[in-house]
Amino acid sequence: MIKKRDIVTSIILSFVTCGIYAIIWFISLTDDVGQVSGDERLSGGKCFLLTLITCGIYGYYWAYLMGKAMMQAKAKNNMPAEDNSVLYIILQVVGLGIVTHCLVQNDLNTIADKGANNTVTA
Repeated sequence: MIKKRDIVTSIILSFVTCGIYAIIWFISLTDDVGQVSGDERLSGGKCFLLTLITCGIYGYYWAYLMGKAMMQAKAKNNMPAEDNSVLYIILQVVGLGIVTHCLVQNDLNTIADKGANNTVTA
């Protein structure tokens, strides 16, 4: 079951904690997207570790994966699905990765509101 998170609170906590909450949010966000999309490659801890080891380079691939996985999750839940992977990569490149977090969280919150998170199968 995915957890619905308030986006504004998550942004504020990310800044107030000097990025520590952003790490927690990144890991939780990745796990939730993996759960709703059925994509077993998406493990929050693994993605964070790979991003850390590659000095952020894996973060661009992560953004691409988020776009593809959210499109898959929306399609599984009978929602209009668009591929935002290129948009997410561009946001990462220009240093607005937190906007990617917000967009993905918004989509997850929409899925959680519909109650579709309980019906997703792998």
